[in-house]
Amino acid sequence: MDHFLYRDGALYAEDVPISEIAAAVGTPFYVYSTATLLRHFQLFDDALEGTDHLVCYAMKAASNQAILKTLAQAGAGMDVVSGGEYLRAKAAGVPGDKIVFSGVGKTADEIRTALSGGIRQFNVESEPEMEVINAIALELGLVAPITVRVNPDVDAKTHAKIATGKSENKFGIPIARASEVYAHAASLPGLEVIGIDVHIGSQLTELEPFELAYTKVAELTEKLRSEGHNIRRLDLGGGLGIPYTRSNDAPPLPVEYGALIKKTLGHLDCEIEIEPGRLIAGNAGLMVSKVIYVKSGEGRDFLILDGAMNDLIRPAMYEAHHDIVAVQEPAPGVEQQPYDIVGPVCETGDTFAKQRNMPPLEPGDLVAFRSAGAYGAVMASEYNTRPLIPEVLVHGDQFAVIRERPSFDEIINRDTIPTWL
Repeated sequence: MDHFLYRDGALYAEDVPISEIAAAVGTPFYVYSTATLLRHFQLFDDALEGTDHLVCYAMKAASNQAILKTLAQAGAGMDVVSGGEYLRAKAAGVPGDKIVFSGVGKTADEIRTALSGGIRQFNVESEPEMEVINAIALELGLVAPITVRVNPDVDAKTHAKIATGKSENKFGIPIARASEVYAHAASLPGLEVIGIDVHIGSQLTELEPFELAYTKVAELTEKLRSEGHNIRRLDLGGGLGIPYTRSNDAPPLPVEYGALIKKTLGHLDCEIEIEPGRLIAGNAGLMVSKVIYVKSGEGRDFLILDGAMNDLIRPAMYEAHHDIVAVQEPAPGVEQQPYDIVGPVCETGDTFAKQRNMPPLEPGDLVAFRSAGAYGAVMASEYNTRPLIPEVLVHGDQFAVIRERPSFDEIINRDTIPTWL
């Protein structure tokens, strides 16, 4: 469910007409619904009711400080994967003891920043990283809380580019080596081993891969405890998928996911952390764009938009589907026709959809890309010297621009010309 609905023939974000936002900020832009963000966070929090738990929002999905502050005020922790994300979370008012630092290539500077500023834990991905964290912790006179990310060799049955739990993926240590690696961690005086971390991928649409991975984590917990480790926290990652289409083939619900966690891990008396990102932010955001031209081609028609692959890269990068709807609701029974929906960038890859049925549209008409709240604005670029597009947050009948569109002068003036030119 989201809070982008038609009223009297016009698409609204909560209680604000999309057309009103477009008139104020121009197109293209991203718009997020506060009510949807909070509802989706609460679904996860409620799903783990009765367990000691923390829902850490995976902020790589959408990291604007206004979104982070909205979720933090509701009780969310944050999962970060870079020093920049850590500092962004702190700037949004998230305390260090609610920030989990994940990521396969943490640098010494990033580790030092997080240790100095406070951290809930590092999810360690390798033995060399473990050694660096230990050295920096000793240098600072601190002890770093860590979990070790294990790779359970489970096929997440998702897109190859977002699968992270198979043996050939770069993430974590092989679960078969866990005893050896945990023994080494326990020998390092700058580290405190507190738990286990696992994350098998993103946009999972079945519970079976989670069950396979979590069953292995349960067995590992008992084994490591028998070897003297105080395993008291299990970080289970994120990855639960969202419905990108309006079909009946919907991914599992958070309540079903929570029930699976309780079934497979509830007997261990561990604190549970989960790190959802896409399911919290995905359906909470739209990208809104304007039709520039309607072009007739050889056997097909094109809708050419002012939004492009640099604004929303997912279709070009992942062959991802987004429902695309007219902001002005078509009249009942209006005949639709197929269009290739494309952007203005000079690449064939700048194509959002092929032969997508849409109502007749004219230049100036607005369209909205649904489920664009996750991995939309955060993956955008200024390719073709196209400015990053605004982000807007709606709260009831109010809206605010939470990231401005930079001017061309601001973009160009970032360049520095060498003295010899």
